[in-house]
Amino acid sequence: MTGDFVAVLANPFAGRGRHRGLLPGVVDALGVGGRPVRILEAHSGAEAEAVCHAAVAEGAAAVVAVGGDGTVHRALQAVAGTEAGFGVVPAGTGNDFASAVGVPSQALRAAEAIGLALRDQRAHRVDLALARTARGDRRWFCAVLAAGFDALVNERANRMRRPRGPRRYDLAIVLELARLRARDYVLRLDGVEHRLTAEIVAVGNCASYGGGMRILPDADPTDGMLDVIFASRLGRAHLTRLKPRLRLGTHVSDPRVTVLRAREVRIEAEGIIGYADGERLAALPLDVTCVPGAIRLLR
Repeated sequence: MTGDFVAVLANPFAGRGRHRGLLPGVVDALGVGGRPVRILEAHSGAEAEAVCHAAVAEGAAAVVAVGGDGTVHRALQAVAGTEAGFGVVPAGTGNDFASAVGVPSQALRAAEAIGLALRDQRAHRVDLALARTARGDRRWFCAVLAAGFDALVNERANRMRRPRGPRRYDLAIVLELARLRARDYVLRLDGVEHRLTAEIVAVGNCASYGGGMRILPDADPTDGMLDVIFASRLGRAHLTRLKPRLRLGTHVSDPRVTVLRAREVRIEAEGIIGYADGERLAALPLDVTCVPGAIRLLR
């Protein structure tokens, strides 16, 4: 690993602000790596990506994301495909990527593990997914791309100003269920076309999203493959009964649910905005490719 400093991107609002006092301890724990630690200042998602890109360009030995999957997503845009190390200190509402790749769940333990990995110059290669939009824009993601009902819920919640906090998401679910309709999709998995009508469609590099919902329970971020799930027409009642099973991943035993694997996936549908790692990407169609070993994970 090159560079002489560790860049830290911290989201003070991650985990609904529960971890605001965490940063000094994280900095101390990272210090066992023997390199100075630089806190990156950002006030928006775009600024977060810009300061991470600048740190990598300056030769940072590593970029460390302190937060949840959204913070990880921002940092990955700069680190993916480079030789800079990448570390995650889980401090968000949803820490699905950290859980999938074996990061300690306790934040200070995770930070110390990153510091020790830097000191010992060891890293683990982990896959990422690379999404390309119809305009040719590229976005990396680490966990799951939602392209069905959950994407519609996210889009509605982002348009709502009230209520604040998690209740807004709960209300968005109720409102989207009230207007639920299956959509026509065209999926191409390694060139093989699938035409279907569905409410649930997702592509995953990791097993879970949304803070532990195991939408793709067998997804492995080190196997060079993407897992793809879709369900035949479910309807409101069946979808409502299926959703609680996501926590255990048992929904995949439902005969209406199909899980396939591919290296390259294209998703086409009208009226859907794709969300990856909980972040808004772009309207479908989206082309998604698994990039093996795209990051050097420190843990």
